[in-house]
Amino acid sequence: MKIKTVVKLIVMSALLLSAVGCSKVPAGNVGIKFYLLGGSKGVDYEELSPGRYFIGINEELYLFPTFTQNYVWTKNVAEGSKNDESITFQTMEGMSVNADVGITYNIIPDKASTVFERYKKGIEEITDVFLRNMVRDAFVKSASTKEVESVYGKGKSKLLEEVEDIVRTQVDSMGINIEKIYLVGDMRLPQQVINALNKKIEATQRSAQKENELREAEAEAQKKIATANGNAIAILNVAKAQAKANRLLSASLTKNLIDNKAIEKWNGLLPSVSGGNTPFINLTK
Repeated sequence: MKIKTVVKLIVMSALLLSAVGCSKVPAGNVGIKFYLLGGSKGVDYEELSPGRYFIGINEELYLFPTFTQNYVWTKNVAEGSKNDESITFQTMEGMSVNADVGITYNIIPDKASTVFERYKKGIEEITDVFLRNMVRDAFVKSASTKEVESVYGKGKSKLLEEVEDIVRTQVDSMGINIEKIYLVGDMRLPQQVINALNKKIEATQRSAQKENELREAEAEAQKKIATANGNAIAILNVAKAQAKANRLLSASLTKNLIDNKAIEKWNGLLPSVSGGNTPFINLTK
């Protein structure tokens, strides 16, 4: 009988020891030891700094990392969760837009207990459920005041800024610091929006091509005008030079000079036949 009692005690001790473990709060984390059946003096939890602690059968340990956390809610089941966690929201025209969204945040070290009091959950559940819902609602609120072209175009950065501000305001007092909310890849748009976007791009490209052709034609015309002006100026300069030369030559052609040139070229013979005109040489002189 005593042996059976001893065996029972050993078994019960083993079960008790198996239910009680030594857990570790790693560096960069704050631990919250939660008393499942209520703690002493009405305290339900205890905040733990990095180190090793015994966790009993009536206790659970939650870890809250104080370094930057990064998580992506994506449609791709191979990344993040096995479920589609992408976020869908509508623009002011009622167009549905789907996107993969990422978030970086950290738990403020001295407010880990505040986070636990608020959610009574671990960091994974807070990220997957509460933060995702806040981000989704912020996208819905901000995008509902914008046209679809503003959401995926120039207004995309403005959309993200507004979403960050909304979520940051909600969680700042709870002990969560939002560092950044961002898009992963391109937004998934309705097909009619994609078709309209492609047509707009084609029209812009055609317009740019025509502008380039016009500029080329204008440049070619300017080149021809410049060439013609150059040729005209060259011809005018030649004509001016020739006219000036002719004026100088005319001014120098006196009668004595002409007679002298004629004498220089005369071979001393008179024409064998002559009319009534007197030879050009005045022999009397």
